[in-house]
Amino acid sequence: MSVFNHYSRYYDLLYKDKNYAAEADYIHQLIQTYRPSSQSILELGCGTGLHAALLAEKKYLVHGIDQSEDMIKKALIRKASSSKLSFAQADVRDYRSDEKYDVVISIFHVMSYQITNEDLLAAFKTAQTHLKPGGIFIFDCWYGPAVLTEPPVVREKRMEDDIISVVRIAEPTMYPNQNCVDVNYTVRIREKNTDKVEEIKETHKMRYLFQPEIEQMLSLSELSLINAQEWLSGSELNSSAWNGCFVAVGKTK
Repeated sequence: MSVFNHYSRYYDLLYKDKNYAAEADYIHQLIQTYRPSSQSILELGCGTGLHAALLAEKKYLVHGIDQSEDMIKKALIRKASSSKLSFAQADVRDYRSDEKYDVVISIFHVMSYQITNEDLLAAFKTAQTHLKPGGIFIFDCWYGPAVLTEPPVVREKRMEDDIISVVRIAEPTMYPNQNCVDVNYTVRIREKNTDKVEEIKETHKMRYLFQPEIEQMLSLSELSLINAQEWLSGSELNSSAWNGCFVAVGKTK
């Protein structure tokens, strides 16, 4: 079972301090810069669909896929309030449909979960296959130079709502020869009305990427890199920019 099936219960709570609106605005601005006529978006790794819902409010038709059944169940609740949203359970590496989109996006480090070259190439090919001629692919990832300059450290996060409180401890183990980090999570969830505590242990293997390998993989997928910048800030990538954002364009015919 995917670790993300566990995440669905507390995912939105853990990230309620994440500025989804600012991120949707950022994606919208990139689209307006590089493909201003865009009307449709495919989101690879949509989670519970909050980014998709915010982009639908900007008049885009958005179809989101995620490998987690539980995540998609939560996303489908959002679909009920918007005719511009649709969702399906699928793997970003092998998803195929007859639909073509102006834009494919994959954010919140989905590409960093593609830990082998085969996985990454397959995900890039999924994006390319579903782009209209001249469409764009926007994705983010852990940026290698920053990860090596400022390695991950142990972090603790606490969040709560009226029903549960959550404590998540992240303990990283680096594998520099594989350009990967194991993020070992211990998550304790307490139900407030019963005081029952559930503990979940998960390991998320994350890959950090470098621009030359990204360019090579995009080229092998018939995509061309047209912009690289720090996520949200738009600044030039550097050794302190942990989150890199990349924009690629597909074939024109």
